[in-house]
Amino acid sequence: MAQWREAVREESFSRTTTFRHRRKSIAIFRLEDGLFAIDNVCSHEYSELSEGMVVGGDVYCPKHGSRFDIRTGAVKDYPATRPVKTYEVKVEDGVVYVKV
Repeated sequence: MAQWREAVREESFSRTTTFRHRRKSIAIFRLEDGLFAIDNVCSHEYSELSEGMVVGGDVYCPKHGSRFDIRTGAVKDYPATRPVKTYEVKVEDGVVYVKV
């Protein structure tokens, strides 16, 4: 059963940060309409999405250029063909929590 886990203080990042829970790496993105969390690893080949370029609501994998929707995890461009997992995010008292 998923539980809310403290990830990071909201003021500690401006655009992107990562959160590790057990062996999972999760990327947290700040977009103009809120905070969103997705698996940090590209579904095509190992590469950290938190290091990719963010354009609008999409992140580009820095290794091969696959594009993912940050809000939904959907693949928007090849070579990736599988979406990445998304996670619920909430902020309470300046602390960002991710449901994992």
